[in-house]
Amino acid sequence: MEEANLVKDLALILISAGVFTIISKALKQPLILGYIVAGFLVGPHMGLFPTVTSTVQVKEWSDIGIIFLLFALGLEFSFKKLIKVGSSALITAMTQCLGMFILGFLVGEAIGWSNMESIFLGGMLSMSSTTIIIKAYDDLGYKDRPFAPLVFGALVFEDLIAVVLMVLLSTMAVSNKFAGGEMLMGLAKLVFFLILWFLVGIYMIPTILKKAHKYLNDEILLLVSLGLCFVMVSLASLAGFSEALGAIVMGSILAETLESEHIMHLTKGIKDLFGAIFFVSVGMMVDPHVIAEHWGTILVLTITVMAGILFFSTSGAVLAGQGLDNAVHAGFSLAQLGEFSFIIAGLGVSLGVMRDFISPVIITV
Repeated sequence: MEEANLVKDLALILISAGVFTIISKALKQPLILGYIVAGFLVGPHMGLFPTVTSTVQVKEWSDIGIIFLLFALGLEFSFKKLIKVGSSALITAMTQCLGMFILGFLVGEAIGWSNMESIFLGGMLSMSSTTIIIKAYDDLGYKDRPFAPLVFGALVFEDLIAVVLMVLLSTMAVSNKFAGGEMLMGLAKLVFFLILWFLVGIYMIPTILKKAHKYLNDEILLLVSLGLCFVMVSLASLAGFSEALGAIVMGSILAETLESEHIMHLTKGIKDLFGAIFFVSVGMMVDPHVIAEHWGTILVLTITVMAGILFFSTSGAVLAGQGLDNAVHAGFSLAQLGEFSFIIAGLGVSLGVMRDFISPVIITV
């Protein structure tokens, strides 16, 4: 019975996504807008249309969508590109994350949230959405623009910062103070993981694929690539990091191989399918009742996010020596919240340091 419900839900998700993306395309809007509107209308909170019932299974499918979207980012953003924009991207990401963390804390205090809720709010407002930016750039044809490497590089560093921030926030929530030992252990694990990423990416996997080149038809290459992706995702998860980091890492490793463009072509259809499910699931999480009850807070936080990230990321890019044009484009690109914000919100609620309504408020923002 559950399998039948899941099939019905997938049919509803894909058909509604198709209809609303056609409307978005006709209105010359990004396709992602159509996905989110479709999810909002067929989600469990509206009731005006047939609704999705197997929300747990859809959430699992959407998690796979995040993995494929970030794997695709890694394939397009190799070590060489990261090194090329490394310092500029790092300064941009650090300026945005630090500035938004402080601003988020101050806003949380101003609207009457507790100290710990304000600290978590700072963390939630620090991170832009890698998946949304990838999809928007893909739809708008911006991947080859001069500012795109800076934006993608900043997103990679933001994901790394998010991992460290989650370790810090978790230890603070449990102990109600800064735990330096836990923080250093988390950093050491992250450094070890990145060194492993570098060594495997430079030497091992590209060599193996090169020697096995004559045996790799489309089917085998697709299976091997996806298998390697999920192995790295599993390793990242076992090490205590996010699955998203593992997906980016393996994509970057395969980007250094001779088969990178071929792998990108083979996985595009799968990425589009699961990516659509992810973005529809985001729309499903928007609750009209939460909007009606907390519209003032949502409005304040939305303005804070858009204005704050635009200012801090643009300033960071300028400080890094990027031209004003590239810096402003990067600032507007990064001015929204992402999946790590949802994860941090869920973490705060699960640890009992945030009230339940904050998580849907952040999703709505």
